[in-house]
Amino acid sequence: MRVRAITLRILQQFIHDKRTMALMFIAPLLVLSLMSLVFNGNAYEPKIGVSGEAIPFTSALEAQNATVVAYKSADLGKADLQKSELDALITLSGTTPEVILEGSNPTANRAVLMALTAAMQNLHPADAGQGRLQPQISYLYGAEDMKTIDRFGPIMIGVFIFFFVFLIAGVSFLRERTTGTLERLLSTPLKRWEIVLGYVCGFGIFTVFQALLISWFSIQVLGIMMAGSFGYVLLLTLLLSMSALTLGTLLSAYAANELQMIQFIPLIIVPQIFLSGLFPLDTLPLWLQRVGLATPIYYGSEALTNIMIRGKGWNAIDLDVYALIGFSLLFMLLNVLALRKHRKM
Repeated sequence: MRVRAITLRILQQFIHDKRTMALMFIAPLLVLSLMSLVFNGNAYEPKIGVSGEAIPFTSALEAQNATVVAYKSADLGKADLQKSELDALITLSGTTPEVILEGSNPTANRAVLMALTAAMQNLHPADAGQGRLQPQISYLYGAEDMKTIDRFGPIMIGVFIFFFVFLIAGVSFLRERTTGTLERLLSTPLKRWEIVLGYVCGFGIFTVFQALLISWFSIQVLGIMMAGSFGYVLLLTLLLSMSALTLGTLLSAYAANELQMIQFIPLIIVPQIFLSGLFPLDTLPLWLQRVGLATPIYYGSEALTNIMIRGKGWNAIDLDVYALIGFSLLFMLLNVLALRKHRKM
């Protein structure tokens, strides 16, 4: 009888907690649907530039589902390659094809080499000399022996920083509410924006040290490829931390306890991980690509990849920096508005 009473109490508790019910039955379906879209995306179609005498390769490459762009000069193609608008550039040195791979994405590298190999095999013998069958391969960024950790390291640095700051900040701010600290602050003449800014600054000091530690450990201890400026890496990790911090405190305003705060993870963090660049966005449906462009982790991962693998500077990451600053300011504003539910001013 007592077991039955406990069972009924637990069932009633779950039934009345709509958020938990939604997490148990709806969130897994959403995450599985997202996984299906990501893993069943279209095959990656490489974008290859050809210049000069290599233009005859165009039809053979297009037959392999590659997007081919013809350039009048190799310099124009190299400029687009440096902007990461091409996966590879093919030129001719005598009768030998020279292939410059962009190099930062192993998936794109493999797609280019497979398309090139198949295209050269299908060329008519009269159009392909013996030397053309042995193209010279070079890499603009990265290298042939680039490890998996080098490719995904910059993305995972951003993901881990965002995840842990989001969770810790959300739970900590929630504790401020549940213990009555926030309520006492709201009873003072402090403005809502002053309270939000104070909390952001307080938590932000710790995020600076966390960003420094994770970045230093990943590069110096784990040996992840680092071709650019470490200062830019610190800037990006700090901005990612601030966006995670402000988002975590914002969502904690709508959670009644730590369990409900954790329930936001599969709905807020997991989709961002799938859309962060771990999988090429070009292979996903257009609407899902646009969802990825509306997430902070995407911009942080893209900028960290540009710095750590491609060795680029401010001109390549400025828009990502502005986007992360914009996310942080937006979440701070929403934090101020969310405090209205606790105090009318």
